[in-house]
Amino acid sequence: MYLFTSEVVSPGHPDKVADIIADSIVDRLIIGDSRSRVASEVFVAGKHIIIGGEVTSKTKLTTEQYNQLVHDALVKIGYDGNPYFTPQECLHPENVDVQVLLNEQSPDINQGVDQEDGETGAGDQGIMFGYADCETKNFMPSAITYARVLMQKVYEYAKANPSKLGIDIKTQVTMDYGVKNNFESCKPQKIHTIVVSAPCVSSMDIITVRALIQGLIDDAGLPTELYDKNDCIIHINPTGKYVSHSPLHDSGLTGRKLIVDTFGGYSPIGGGAQSSKDYTKVDRSGLYAARWIAKHIVAAGLAKKCVVQLSYAIGVAHPTSVAVDSYGTCIDGLDDDKLSTFVHDNFSLTPNWITKKFDLDKPSKETFLYADVAARGQVGQSDYPWEKLCELEMFEALKK
Repeated sequence: MYLFTSEVVSPGHPDKVADIIADSIVDRLIIGDSRSRVASEVFVAGKHIIIGGEVTSKTKLTTEQYNQLVHDALVKIGYDGNPYFTPQECLHPENVDVQVLLNEQSPDINQGVDQEDGETGAGDQGIMFGYADCETKNFMPSAITYARVLMQKVYEYAKANPSKLGIDIKTQVTMDYGVKNNFESCKPQKIHTIVVSAPCVSSMDIITVRALIQGLIDDAGLPTELYDKNDCIIHINPTGKYVSHSPLHDSGLTGRKLIVDTFGGYSPIGGGAQSSKDYTKVDRSGLYAARWIAKHIVAAGLAKKCVVQLSYAIGVAHPTSVAVDSYGTCIDGLDDDKLSTFVHDNFSLTPNWITKKFDLDKPSKETFLYADVAARGQVGQSDYPWEKLCELEMFEALKK
């Protein structure tokens, strides 16, 4: 055996609740003023939600409007006053106390971001990693892909059946690659272990809960060539019955689910969160650009797997470095030096370029919303603009 594991959490997990509220603020401000600068953190603990950070925007929100925004986000997540869970077992939105501690962005930072020549400097220094491999149709690693499939299945059931399950859900998938060489060449052999934890109403017994969730696992659409429930270790609520949940029983904080949000541990991460930040913050936009490049390299058949590192200096538009690592899986005639040079020479990767490429300053219900991205994961969803394979021919030309 050679095993690798990734986990995923649902939008109802307290850390995700914080991310979704933070990005609901980003959406509201940028939709009202596309040049909004936002870096707002959210802390959720019990019935208390604290919003702090820096905002500069022509969109002015009152404390009452922030309260309503938080309430609406909670209801959309599924914390909508479910009568089957008591206010002691689960967060009810009418009981929430919101505290707003927002300041304006430092003018010392802003002078380097919004430059006189129209260019946009990076909103901070830092490093970002984008990754792709050929294990799944959307060029994402298998363990996190199937953990997301399971999470979505259980979460959707919980929202549709509030008399049975709660929405604070975790899933985890372990892939067996057989030998390390299969891991390095992106050839998973089977799903080795599945873990699902989901809250249930107090009237349900653990046997019923486990049978219910096992049925959801079997019906989730996992690939039959990889999933055989008779040859898979399955842990469902392994500690037993789980009723009390939500931020009432586990605090949440913006940016604590970086690996869940990206590549499930298959790739390095830059360390900076995406949620709560506007598009000039390269922790967000740099990740999207690096993922877009890595996905194109793999989709074009230039390598089986690939990680792209970008780095930026605060107030400087162009990246300070661009590096491609294909883990030795490049096709003959190509190497990482050539790929790195190609990317550097053909894509400016400035905040302005990234913003225009993916319309990051135009979130909407018709395109994408940052709050939805926070709920579903920052990468790996085919409908995101930074997941579109719009320059495939340019990359495929490297084969010639």
